[in-house]
Amino acid sequence: MRKLVSIAASTLLAAGLGLSGTAVAQEAASLDELLNMVRQGQAREAREAEQRLAEFRRRQSEQQALLNQASNERASLEQTGEQLEALFEENNRRLATAAEELDERLGSLKELFGVLQQVAGDTQSVFGSSLISAQYPDREEFLVQLGRKMASSTQLASIEDIERLWFELQRQMTESGKVAKFERSVILADGTESTIPVVRVGPFNIVGDGYYLNYTPETGNVVELQRQPDQARYTQSTAALFDAQEGPVTFGLDPTRGGILAQLVDRPTLRERIDQGGIVGYSIIGLGILGLLIALVSLFSLVIADRKVSAQLKSDKPNSNNPLGRVLGAYEDNKNVDTETLELKLSEAVLKEAPKLSRGLLFVKVISVVAPLAGLLGTVTGMIKTFQVITLYGAGDPKLMAGGISQALVTTVLGLVVAIPMVLLHTFLQGRSKRILNILQEQSAGIIAEHSEAEHRSAG
Repeated sequence: MRKLVSIAASTLLAAGLGLSGTAVAQEAASLDELLNMVRQGQAREAREAEQRLAEFRRRQSEQQALLNQASNERASLEQTGEQLEALFEENNRRLATAAEELDERLGSLKELFGVLQQVAGDTQSVFGSSLISAQYPDREEFLVQLGRKMASSTQLASIEDIERLWFELQRQMTESGKVAKFERSVILADGTESTIPVVRVGPFNIVGDGYYLNYTPETGNVVELQRQPDQARYTQSTAALFDAQEGPVTFGLDPTRGGILAQLVDRPTLRERIDQGGIVGYSIIGLGILGLLIALVSLFSLVIADRKVSAQLKSDKPNSNNPLGRVLGAYEDNKNVDTETLELKLSEAVLKEAPKLSRGLLFVKVISVVAPLAGLLGTVTGMIKTFQVITLYGAGDPKLMAGGISQALVTTVLGLVVAIPMVLLHTFLQGRSKRILNILQEQSAGIIAEHSEAEHRSAG
């Protein structure tokens, strides 16, 4: 029982003193020993507390020294700040005084520099978009530097700057009326960059040997147009201008400085317009070519037949190589028959020649009728395509509807282009065919009349 009380007491004391219960239970065999250990622990803790207090006091003195040092630095910086503030105010006063003196000394020159700054800014914008800058690119850098100098309140333009600005303005006016040839780095159509001779026509156009070039003010590059004007006379004029030494030269000048040239470049070629018609357009063209071939063959045969008939009219002997000769041959074979029988025989011979003379005319007429109907079909399909695009994307962007509208218009034009010549060819060919048939009918009627008169004379 006593041992249990001892253990319990040692545990409570250890918990109160911060000792390990296991260590107390192992070392303290009695309450006296436990009491002795508690006294020793109190003594040890007292020594540790004194050490901590001494350490705190030592550190407190160091913190005070640091605080004093920071306070001294703060006071020094505040003093320096007051000195700098006073110096700043003094400098402001001196600057204001200097500005007043500068304004007084400038006098009317201040207005001159204001005008000069405005002229320099306007000149920079004009030179930036001028084609002449492709030949003199260094002047833009001068204007930029002059503008910065004029914008600064501490610098003024010198006499050399003013003279240079006047010179550049004068050179701009002079070069606007010249055709100049010089070498320039050009980005060609294949993407390569090469230094080649170019010709500048005032501020309007810049060309190479047989092609137009384009000057890009934003980058300062001269680039060959990826697509040249479709008409060969324009590109030929550039070659003539490039090779000219003196005297007037015919040249396709663009006074809008690229506007008309851009429209010529964007204008679709004949092949591109035909491609816009699609399958219907190609079908119409095929019909037109076929009808033209048939019309040419018919015209050739009619011309030959007409010449042979004309020759037969001058000959008394029938020739079977022409329609009239074959009709006269039928008369020769039936001279001894009565008038009615002869009339029937000659009519039969004329009727036999009629299909040969009108061969192919019906097909030409059919094409003249079908071609505009095919164009109308292309118009309808093109409008359907346009409405489908409007349904999907709306009517906000006209470029999306351009394909269907182009197909509608191109097929209509192709249909009319094919139909109108076919109608004219059919009318012309039919007229020549009827002319030959009229000759055959006229000759056969004359033969019948002569045969009838001879028959009446013999009967009388």
